[in-house]
Amino acid sequence: MHNASLRSFLLLLLLILPLAACGQDRSDPTPPPPTPTGAGAEPEGAQMEASATPAPTNSPVPATATTQATETPLPTATATATPAPLFLQSAEDFGDERNPLTGEVVDDPSVLQRRPIAVKISNAPPSYVRPQSGLSQADLVFEHETEGPITRFTAIIYSQTPPDMGPIRSGRLIDLEIPVMFDAAFAYSGSSIGVSQKLQASSFVNRILRTNAPGYYRTGEDKPFEHTLYGDPSLWRQELENRGENHPPEFSNYMAFSEEPPAGGEPVSHININHRDRAIIDWYYDEEVGRYWRSSDGEEHYDENTGERLSTDNVVVVFAQHVTNYNICEHVVDGTCQAYSVEVQIWGEGPALIFRDGRQYEGTWRREQPEHMLTFYDADGNPLPLKIGNTWFQMVPIRYQDPVTVE
Repeated sequence: MHNASLRSFLLLLLLILPLAACGQDRSDPTPPPPTPTGAGAEPEGAQMEASATPAPTNSPVPATATTQATETPLPTATATATPAPLFLQSAEDFGDERNPLTGEVVDDPSVLQRRPIAVKISNAPPSYVRPQSGLSQADLVFEHETEGPITRFTAIIYSQTPPDMGPIRSGRLIDLEIPVMFDAAFAYSGSSIGVSQKLQASSFVNRILRTNAPGYYRTGEDKPFEHTLYGDPSLWRQELENRGENHPPEFSNYMAFSEEPPAGGEPVSHININHRDRAIIDWYYDEEVGRYWRSSDGEEHYDENTGERLSTDNVVVVFAQHVTNYNICEHVVDGTCQAYSVEVQIWGEGPALIFRDGRQYEGTWRREQPEHMLTFYDADGNPLPLKIGNTWFQMVPIRYQDPVTVE
């Protein structure tokens, strides 16, 4: 081909190619041909590096107000631990508002800032002395045998102040022990020479309230003179105040109390205590009120102050040695001693029966020091707690055979 013709052909080709490119479909999915390998081709490493670069991803769409809310689970109840039943045995347990002699919370804590008073109350003959005054308001009552065919009471008043107490009678050897246990004063009508000498030598001589102290009076009733002596405890407390003796008691130990009865025990609804020819005592458990009602010698026993039948939360039978003291005569006729004093030895330890909540518990009483209260334990040495409330202690000679019957 001549040079002129060749130049004309090339010029025509340059004009045709751009027009063909303009008519090509841009949406053609046909991939471009592979890059040739060999001389002049793109290095393999560069191709791999390019293919390893990730494609961009879309950012997550933020939640809008129209996004459906997830359901909130309902709250579940939180388990609450059940508090342990109340158990009282130390000064910290009783605090400033609980009476250490009953475990009860008092309405006015100031009553616990005064001295307890042990009061000697007659129990015979029944026709002259019953109903007595003030026994229902005592925190504790001790019933014990005397040298004659009778029983007698030592009542401890502390949280309450009865308007009257009586008939007041003479003290016995057991009254050398009870006031010391409770750091109490002692109100009584007198005593035999031997007991009087011991009382005058006692640690509580400064708080003995004899009949020459304010507060005693005679009722003037038509009955034997010795059964007409009564007392006003509010005046006794004033006398203790005047002596500087009406301050809070200092207790060396404490009886245990609990809201719930201990495990075990035997159901008992009736307690009979036979003091031989002295007295027959019955306690009947009332499940509805949770207390024991008292009968003496077959008759319901009442309080003159309240007109209510005597009752208690606890009946405790204390079996102890009763020893005749031949050095102290309690009853003399024509120069001859007809009855010697009886010493109820409530120190050391001995058997006990505790009745509370309609159940009977067998245990042991202990008193290791003169100023210690009686405390009670089961066969394993664990405390046997009393029910919170008042207590009657029935002092029974350990020599008696089957003095207590129950049903």
